Amino acid sequence: MTKPKLIVTRKWPASVEARLRETFDVTLNETDVPFDAAAFVSAFQNYDAVLPTVSDMIPADAYTAPNVRTKLLANFGVGYNHIDITAAHAAGMTVTNTPGVLTDCTADIAMGLLLSSARRIGEGEREVRSDNWTGWRPTHMIGAKVTGATLGIIGFGRIGQAMAHRAHHGFGMKVVFQNRSKVADDIAAQTNATQLDTVAEVMAASDFVSLHCPGGQAEPIVNAAALAAMKPSGHLINTARGDVVDETALTAALKEGRIAGAGLDVFEKEPSIPADLKALDNVVLAPHLGSATLETREAMGNMATDNAIAFFDGDTPPNLVQG
Repeated sequence: MTKPKLIVTRKWPASVEARLRETFDVTLNETDVPFDAAAFVSAFQNYDAVLPTVSDMIPADAYTAPNVRTKLLANFGVGYNHIDITAAHAAGMTVTNTPGVLTDCTADIAMGLLLSSARRIGEGEREVRSDNWTGWRPTHMIGAKVTGATLGIIGFGRIGQAMAHRAHHGFGMKVVFQNRSKVADDIAAQTNATQLDTVAEVMAASDFVSLHCPGGQAEPIVNAAALAAMKPSGHLINTARGDVVDETALTAALKEGRIAGAGLDVFEKEPSIPADLKALDNVVLAPHLGSATLETREAMGNMATDNAIAFFDGDTPPNLVQG
C-alpha cells in the first residue's frame, strides 16, 4: 500500500521526524529555511498533506493553484491565524492543530516575562554585561512588587487559566479577566478570579495585564485606547499573538512613560521587530519561546502526527479546526 506523501515546512524534534519517516512518505526540511510563496504552491500541488507551523506565511494563491493535491494541513501549533481556514476548506483541505500540550510552558513564559518586566531584569542584565554596574545602592533600578498585585488576563482559556493559577496561588495576586464568553463560576473560583465585561475595565483595574486571546482579529485588541486605560505603573505581557497588540501604539506608550513596561514573546511581523521598540529599556523581548521546551515541542509534533494518522486512516482527526 502506498504511503501518503507529506511535507514538513520546518525542522521538527528528531524523535518526531523519525516517527514521521516510519509512518509516511515524508519530505523533511533539513535546512530549516522557511518556505517562500513558490514553495507553498509546489507543496500544495505535490503532497497529500502539508505540516506547517505558526510562523509560516501561506500565500492566498496557494489554495487556488491549479491541480492542488493537498487534503490535510496538520498544523504544528495551537494558533492557526496564518491559515486561511475558509480558503482551505473551499479547496477541500482539512485543518488540524495542537491545543493543550503547550499550556503550561506558555504560562511559564508569561510569568517569566511579567517578573522580568516588573523587576527590570533585562535592563539589569544589560547593565551588568556592559560593565556599567557600579554596585548595589538603595535607589538603583527600583521595580514593581508582584506579590499581592492585581493581574488582568485577556482571554481565559487553557493558558489564561494556567496563568491565573500561577499568579494567584504562587504570588497571591488578585485576578480579573475578560473573555469573549461567560466563564463558569467554578472555573473562575479556582483562582478567585473575577470576570469583567470589557478589555478597558481589565486594563484600568490591573497592575499587570497578560494577553492570552486568539489572533487573527480585524483590529488589534490592545490598541491606543486600551493602552490609555492602563495605569502609568502598569505592565503589559504578550505571549498570545503579535497581531493582538498595536505595536506602534505600545511603543509610544512605553517611550512616553504612559505605562511602565512590557514583556513580549510575540510580534506583529516576526521575526522583524521595529527599531524604536528594540531601543527601549522598559520592554523585555523574547524570540517566541512560549512552547520552547523539548517535552512540549515533541508533544506538539506527536499530536500533529496523530492528526495525520487519523486523517489518512479515514477517521476524524482528534484536533480538527472547524473554522
